Amino acid sequence: MNWLEGLEKIVRRDEPLAMHTWLQLGGPAEFFAEPRTLEELAALVQRCRAEEVPLRILGRGSNILVRDEGVRGVVVQLTAGVFRQIQVEGEQILAGGAARLGRVVTTAVHEGLAGLEPLVAIPGSVAGALRTNAGAVGTDIGQWIVSAKVMTETGQIVDRSREELGLGYRRCLLDEPVILEVCFR
Repeated sequence: MNWLEGLEKIVRRDEPLAMHTWLQLGGPAEFFAEPRTLEELAALVQRCRAEEVPLRILGRGSNILVRDEGVRGVVVQLTAGVFRQIQVEGEQILAGGAARLGRVVTTAVHEGLAGLEPLVAIPGSVAGALRTNAGAVGTDIGQWIVSAKVMTETGQIVDRSREELGLGYRRCLLDEPVILEVCFR
């Protein structure tokens, strides 16, 4: 059986990663996937684990260099709307992992929620910023995080508290492969 069976609509072979990075450099991904739903993402994550195929998540392509030889395994980019949603609930903001961090900051400002403004110039996605605990002007994203919803390598969705994220200077010790949503306050 072909390990990609049933995933053909979301997976491409030998996709040039240069067109997915800010620097427009780098070789191809052996497989490149753009799941459209949580279910497709979970199926892909589970299949990669079962077949021992390396899985990497590519955010918005900022702050990354791809070698000319390319990347073995599956590179996933979450471009579908379900992964980019931003919702305001009282004093909290729920942002999809693929949402642009700058857009989250401007949404907060428009809703009268202060604090995230120092992060407005940080390029990339919410998930990428969390993975590196990105910061600016003496702050980091971790200061405003309440929790994160993540997908495990078995495809399960679980919530992780701020404490479970293991945040430190420019680091996050999260083990799960996919950050689906982040809650800010």
